[in-house]
Amino acid sequence: MDSGEQVPRATGMRRCAAEFADGVTARTRLPLDYGVASLGVVDRIIDGLRRGGARRQDVDGPLLGLGAYVGEVLVRQAGAEWVDLAPNHPLRPVFGHPVAVRMPDGRLWNPLGRTVNRFEIGPQESLRTYFLTLHGRRPVRPVRRDCPSDGRATSLC
Repeated sequence: MDSGEQVPRATGMRRCAAEFADGVTARTRLPLDYGVASLGVVDRIIDGLRRGGARRQDVDGPLLGLGAYVGEVLVRQAGAEWVDLAPNHPLRPVFGHPVAVRMPDGRLWNPLGRTVNRFEIGPQESLRTYFLTLHGRRPVRPVRRDCPSDGRATSLC
């Protein structure tokens, strides 16, 4: 991040996301459960930062936490993994930081940068839409509910 906010290495991104999500959930009771729908909540949080008139450098910490959370949703829901970008990796200057997520097909994506874009550009940079349009992710599986024991058919039984 530009103001000197320290971006953890790939091995620290899960912890960064968890600390942020736990803190936000405890203070606000927002449903940050690492599901795809929670990315809409992240969009609304960023919209609130924008409406509040915050300058980018004033929200680097929260944007890092939000970006780590978005990346962790990719890890948990799309089969991605956090990776460190070598200092000479051609995407590192484009991404602006030393971490990315690698999708199952090998493509690298930039959830930290995309989160900053959402803040700087606005709603057209939706993080929920970002997830839904990413190439290389594994399909999202429907949540399986317990089937009724009385033999009634349901769509997921």
